[in-house]
Amino acid sequence: MSLVNEHFLKLPNNYLFADIAKKVNVFKVTHPKAEVLSLGIGDVTQPLCPAVTEAMHRAVDEMGSMAGFHGYGPEQGYDFLREAILKNDFLPRGIHLDIDEIFINDGAKSDTGNIQELIRWDNSIGVTDPIYPVYIDSNVMIGRAGTLDSQQKRWSNVVYMPCTAENGFVPQIPKDCHVDVIYLCYPNNPTGTVITKQELRKWVNYALKNDTLIFYDAAYQAYIQDDDIPHSIYEIRGARKCAIEFHSYSKTAGFTGVRCGYTIVPKDLTAATLEGERIPLNPLWNRRQCTKFNGTSYISQRAAEAIYTPEGKEQVKATINYYMQNAHIMLETLQRIGFEVYGGKNAPYIWMKTPNGCGSWQFFEQLLYGANVVCTPGVGFGPSGEGYVRFTAFGSHETTEKALRRIEKWTNK
Repeated sequence: MSLVNEHFLKLPNNYLFADIAKKVNVFKVTHPKAEVLSLGIGDVTQPLCPAVTEAMHRAVDEMGSMAGFHGYGPEQGYDFLREAILKNDFLPRGIHLDIDEIFINDGAKSDTGNIQELIRWDNSIGVTDPIYPVYIDSNVMIGRAGTLDSQQKRWSNVVYMPCTAENGFVPQIPKDCHVDVIYLCYPNNPTGTVITKQELRKWVNYALKNDTLIFYDAAYQAYIQDDDIPHSIYEIRGARKCAIEFHSYSKTAGFTGVRCGYTIVPKDLTAATLEGERIPLNPLWNRRQCTKFNGTSYISQRAAEAIYTPEGKEQVKATINYYMQNAHIMLETLQRIGFEVYGGKNAPYIWMKTPNGCGSWQFFEQLLYGANVVCTPGVGFGPSGEGYVRFTAFGSHETTEKALRRIEKWTNK
């Protein structure tokens, strides 16, 4: 008899964004003449920049010739991209990495989910709350998260570190329990808030003192506008001994459909066996990738390399500025009409408190049916997200401004 992995059965029936899509589709069917504008799911809308598309065309032409054809590539990624990452993303910040500490992937989502394969199922995990759902769901699938309290919306074996307006969205380091693995995401999805070097140093010091592993998601670091906000956890001394970092080109360069990113696994990073032997994680991740991953496509990696050219840097920066202009007008408009909003200054997300104690899903429904605008219910990101909704700045200027006018008109009724 084949037995199912029953941990999968513990998961909620649908992924958050599938639930949103289902509700929106129901509305469209029942209101066929309504034009729905989405400020919800965080897919990008602006096209790939010219430097990227030109590089992809050249790569396709190469693949169409005997001399330039590439079959299976290295599972760790091509050196041309890994060297560009070293020279552009890390050396300018005083961070020195070896090329074989960089692993090219098909987007950060895969690696943030798969990385937990490196550690035992009975490690305890801690998450800032609210948080990107993949972090917890991937641990549920392996049996690490425990069971879900349907009333509290909490998993029994997960330590939640609330990030709310009341604590300034600064998570508190666990004091009453030991945590083996901590997930941090900055700039944060969904709240759009950031962490200072001083606060990040506290987490690194905690991890070093308590033999804790940090999974650090830096997928939105390209949106940081303030010079004193860290782009990488490796800007903090000692982080090489306690942290794995994830990067993505999806929101940096519009690669949601191209699929490319990278993960840093330092050689200094170790975890223990039950007997106390220290095991380096870099070779284990390399072994995992060689077994389960055939590498990111050559065309995608040439596309990613192109964003590091002088023209590529300028073009990508222009697209990021485009989205951040949306974030600015969203912050300004929502504040002006009386909403309490956060984020949007160093990240493409606006985190808004729902008025009058309204629940997240309730407000989602009210906004959809009242203004025909889609947001993301905050409770879908964790229990501390209840009473909030997320807006994204990834739409066009026209769609963003039109949606905001609708919200303002609906609010003033």
